[in-house]
Amino acid sequence: MSLTGKAILEINPNAKVTIVRENGSSEETITWVDGTVEISQSDIDTKRQEIITRLANEEQAEIDAKASGNTKLLGLGL
Repeated sequence: MSLTGKAILEINPNAKVTIVRENGSSEETITWVDGTVEISQSDIDTKRQEIITRLANEEQAEIDAKASGNTKLLGLGL
């Protein structure tokens, strides 16, 4: 699922959309389906950024946890 799709579903878990990206393009076309109320592009962009930040924080937390574990093992002489 695209990041745009994830953002839309975090805003409205019941949303029904199709998202098309032309080959080689960063432009996406969102088609709202089955009466789904359209979400503004600015709201989608804001949610996308929140997801990017959250994923980066989770990745950094995992790196930090591994480093901490390695440091503890080294401290124990293992």
